Order: sequence, then C-alpha cells, then structure tokens
Amino acid sequence: MLIGPPDEIRTSLGDASSAGVQAKGVQSLVPLDRFEGTLARRVYLSLRKAIVGLDFAPGERLRMAEICKSLGVSRSPASEAIGWLAAERLVDVLPQSGTFVSRLYMTEIRQGTFIREALELAAIEQVAHRVSDDQVRLLKHNMRLQQVMLEDKNQAGFYELDKEMHELILSFTGYPRLHEIAGSVRSQVDRVRHLVLPPPGHVEDAFREHQAIVDALEMRDPALARQALRHHLNQLLTRLDRVAKEQPDLFQGSA
Repeated sequence: MLIGPPDEIRTSLGDASSAGVQAKGVQSLVPLDRFEGTLARRVYLSLRKAIVGLDFAPGERLRMAEICKSLGVSRSPASEAIGWLAAERLVDVLPQSGTFVSRLYMTEIRQGTFIREALELAAIEQVAHRVSDDQVRLLKHNMRLQQVMLEDKNQAGFYELDKEMHELILSFTGYPRLHEIAGSVRSQVDRVRHLVLPPPGHVEDAFREHQAIVDALEMRDPALARQALRHHLNQLLTRLDRVAKEQPDLFQGSA
C-alpha cells in the first residue's frame, strides 16, 4: 500500500522532525558483524533496527548509495533487504521516486496490539500457575537492570529490557512458536513503543507497570498477573492516542 504521492511523502520528514522525531539516518546503522545470517539478512536487521528505533523518521527517504557505503555492501543485498522491509510495511517502494520509511499505520498498530494482548494474557495466566523460582529470579534480574537504565536515563537500554521481559514471559510457557507469532505482528507496534516512551514520566510509569507484573507472578496469582499485564498493555494505546493527536503527520490511516 502506497502512503501518498511522492511530493507528499518528501515533506513528511520535515513534518516528523518538527514534531519531535530526531532522525539519525545512516549514522545509526549497526555494523553488520553484530548480526548473524546471510549478508542480505544482516543488512535487513541493521536497517530494521534503525527504522524501528525511529533513527529513520517516518516518511524519510532511504538513499541506497548512502546505505551501501555505510554498511560496506553492494546494491544486491541491500535491495533484497529493502524487499523484506517492504513486506513488513516498514518501507514503501515507489517506482521512479524512491524508497521511503513508511508512516505508522494505525490499523496495523491496533491489530498488532490486539493480537499481542491475546497472546500475552493467555501466556501470563498459564505461567502464573507454575512459574519456577529460577524463572522469577530471571525476571527480578531483568527488573534490576531496568532500574539501572531508568537511573541512567538510558531509554534505548530500557526499551531492550522491556522487550526482553515480555519475551521471557512468553518463553516460560514452553511454547517456542509464541515468540515467532508475536514477532510477526510486532513491526509497527515496536516503532510505537519507541515513540511513546520518551515523554517525561512514561518510562517511570512503564517501570512501575513491569514491577506490578513481576510481583504478581512471584505471588503465583494468575488473576492479578493478568490484570497487571492488561493494564500495562492498554497504556500503549492510551499514550499512542495522545501522540497521534499531537503528531498526526507521523501516521497513515484513521486513528
């Protein structure tokens, strides 16, 4: 799905920047030796990390020559990576115009959060019945690291630990495909999480919500764990609705 005429897309980077998204562009690309897989997959993972982390702003044009130079690759693996990103709707490829980072699709964000909530609520209810002491220790260790990131005002580090905490809970079910299914709907949602955390107080609020989830699991209370997680997940859309009203140019589709 194309997000609009080329002229409209080209203006969106300026709109995004003025709205508060601080894009870093190719300077943010992680070196390929940090990833595993084929050359094309490593290019894809580096680009995806930058796009999801909003280092490329919604609507920003991706310049193939700059990407290839920064990562030290030819156009072939870069083009293959762009194709995978387009399949995830993270970029829009416009014939004779170029490749642009997709705006945020509200319909996909709502669908992704719906699926994520259904999976995680079912998972935490099951986990709360049988979580082991070792698993609780892993979660509490994650929370201690979150506290450090909070004190250091390291939002990127906090985000990674937030993601790890949710993945740990899914893994405790013993169903390995849950992580794969959750990942398949996470692209747009991940970008949103980077967008809603920066405002003052949001990271602190998220930390307290995480603590309530871990406390409920330590108590082996399925109902309380489910309630704490539902509250936490619902806050994403609540915060997102505010951002969508304040920065409408970052979004595509009805809110």
